[in-house]
Amino acid sequence: MRIILLGPPGAGKGTQAQSISNHYKIPHISTGDIFRHNISEGTDLGSLAKNYMDKGLLVPDDVTIKLIEKRLNESDTAKGFLLDGFPRTVNQAKALDKILEKKGVEITKALYINVHRDYIVERMSGRRMCFSCGASYHTKFSPPLIEGICDNCGSELKQRDDDKKETVLERLDIYDFQTKPLIDFYDNKSILIEVDGAQAINLVFENVLKALGE
Repeated sequence: MRIILLGPPGAGKGTQAQSISNHYKIPHISTGDIFRHNISEGTDLGSLAKNYMDKGLLVPDDVTIKLIEKRLNESDTAKGFLLDGFPRTVNQAKALDKILEKKGVEITKALYINVHRDYIVERMSGRRMCFSCGASYHTKFSPPLIEGICDNCGSELKQRDDDKKETVLERLDIYDFQTKPLIDFYDNKSILIEVDGAQAINLVFENVLKALGE
């Protein structure tokens, strides 16, 4: 089973990816993990990626694609894999097709976790963190006993910069422009399956399993 995980930021892809990986016993491959691994190992591609990341720039497609190809050639992907964070663009998707064509395989399913934009803004902008003990809260879904104060250690709760409304909206705009066209790309290949991500985590996973099957 070779799966691509699609969906907007804040759709809960990371949580579902781990559950899918455990259930089907296939590696969860995320671009972030690949970058970090290659940077820590000091590989040539890792050093190249780090140069861009240190400047706050996006890692170019050709570097990212080479890192993905290197990872997909490792032995643990022989029985399948789950790709999370790649491809992000149609250009990357076409490059992935070529990589897999060399191996004589293709993508089994593109799993699209769909969550309405307004719900994502509410979900992400309501997050609050305790930077002292690491506890997390949500102003609506899991508020602390005392507003703005951590239940565990009494420290002040803060909002991460990534969770501020303007940042969330900016990330969603980038997603709409760059990544959303992938939905049509995989739908045209008749391998797209869609799951409603605006439900409880366990219900989303149940629907994912129904959609993917055994």
